[in-house]
Amino acid sequence: MSVPAEVRRLPNQPGVYRFRDAEARVLYIGRATQLRSRVASYWSDLRDRPRLRRMTPLISAVEAVVCDSVHEAAWLERNLLRRRKPRWNRARDGQESTVHIGLEEGPSNPGLKVLYSPGPGYFGPYLGGARARNAVSALHRIRPLAYTAARLTGAERDMAAARGVTAADRAALATSIRAILARDPAELATARADLIAARDRASSNLSFELAAEIHEELEALDWIVSPQRTATLEPTDLSAAGWSNGILVLFRVRAGRLDEWTQRPCPPERAKRYLTATPADWRDFATRNAELAASLQ
Repeated sequence: MSVPAEVRRLPNQPGVYRFRDAEARVLYIGRATQLRSRVASYWSDLRDRPRLRRMTPLISAVEAVVCDSVHEAAWLERNLLRRRKPRWNRARDGQESTVHIGLEEGPSNPGLKVLYSPGPGYFGPYLGGARARNAVSALHRIRPLAYTAARLTGAERDMAAARGVTAADRAALATSIRAILARDPAELATARADLIAARDRASSNLSFELAAEIHEELEALDWIVSPQRTATLEPTDLSAAGWSNGILVLFRVRAGRLDEWTQRPCPPERAKRYLTATPADWRDFATRNAELAASLQ
């Protein structure tokens, strides 16, 4: 089967795609690291995926949302499936667990913890417990806050000495970690550079297993700090709209989750009220996805 022309117009960026049949019913929702490559694969050899091979001839329209990261795409797919699972999707939630990261700054037990329930001051939410734990390991490697506790065991005191930290460094390390988790660009750049330097030192010392471990930690840190607006800890409700070439795209956020995405033909005069009500920090996201929707018509 040849790849439809609209699929070739998809960008090779992270995002979520949706297939509809001739009666505009949603067949399937999926996520992609590279939208064009992933969606085009449905028109390739699907002998190892007989279920999808049966679905592909039913596809009449392709829709997509470009996301700012793979993590954001994973959340959007999860939210949409939780709200309404199409016939050809098998799972409603995906395989990743929802976790949060808690930062303790007090002298008795400073450090980071991966938690499965949200709480005041926590960071997240994140998808993937293993990734979050690797990210915490990455931060401990470069910002060893746990070794600044008021009471340490003998082994912990030795590690603190080896890492060159004392209780006097507690506030500065906690501030740096907080800024990293809050996606501060300068702190993120420094953290990545520190991890890359640690990985390269391990590799130079022929400690290849350690180098691989640090590389996994670096990827995990990138995952949790990547741009992500489709799930937040704030119970926000809002609507965001974008319009392009006669197509209106609407996104609805309920209790901090973007879980509804619709698009339809709409004249500019009717689109104005939706566009006016769109929060400023959502306009770019909504507009570029309206432009994508119009290009796929």
